[in-house]
Amino acid sequence: MLKSRGCAQALRRAVTPCRNVPTPLVVRLPSRSYHSTSENTAQTSRAAQVPTPSKSREDWKRQDAVLARHLDDVFPPLKFPPELASRILTHASHPDAMRRHNGRLSFVGRRVLQSYLLMFIHSSPAYRPEHDYDLILERTLNTYVLGEHVAPKWEIGKVLKWRPMNVGNLSKPLGPGVDVPNPFLNLEGERARGVGMYKVHGTTVEAIVGGIFHQFGGSVAHRLFHTRVLPNLLLEGSHEGLHTAYHAHALEVCEKMGGPEGPLLR
Repeated sequence: MLKSRGCAQALRRAVTPCRNVPTPLVVRLPSRSYHSTSENTAQTSRAAQVPTPSKSREDWKRQDAVLARHLDDVFPPLKFPPELASRILTHASHPDAMRRHNGRLSFVGRRVLQSYLLMFIHSSPAYRPEHDYDLILERTLNTYVLGEHVAPKWEIGKVLKWRPMNVGNLSKPLGPGVDVPNPFLNLEGERARGVGMYKVHGTTVEAIVGGIFHQFGGSVAHRLFHTRVLPNLLLEGSHEGLHTAYHAHALEVCEKMGGPEGPLLR
């Protein structure tokens, strides 16, 4: 009996016309035009920008040429386009970063460095199963380590456009043609870390590798890694730098490529 009553109720529901569901009330708000929104955004951006001295096109060309000349001198016979050199040697902390900076190239360069180091470790006769790839990568290619031990070899501090931090009134944009305040001369160790110098210089080392990989190809970047990067990371008696087990093989590969000044082009 209960089963029959349940079937009858189900049948009535099936044949009963469906009720119209009321449409929810939609409140229409006055829309802003894209033009006015863009203007507001632009005004906010302009207010947040750091003021920078205006430069003429000729001033920019002269400065870019100085940066390109520096990289050409450090990495002969490579010839860096001025626009690329300007991007490589401008850190995001500098006011000129509104024009261009090295953020993307440093991202690429770090991945290039990691790839070459992993290939080196994997193919090295010194490799042992207990060696931790991640730990070796972190200690060898730490950005601060690159800034402390590789950047000085490339004299990055002479031309890099950046702005020190945590220095109060002494903070000002640095770069080619700018007098460096006395407290920033010959900075080393914790003082250099404190103002961000090693971090910024290490980021620029990554950007140089990324720029060379982009402009001149993987073969040139590979030779740069084995002749001008890895040999400077063989830090005896330190937990930083390349694992000591791989030092001999790193030097062997460097010599096969012509030594620390070996040709970048073949």
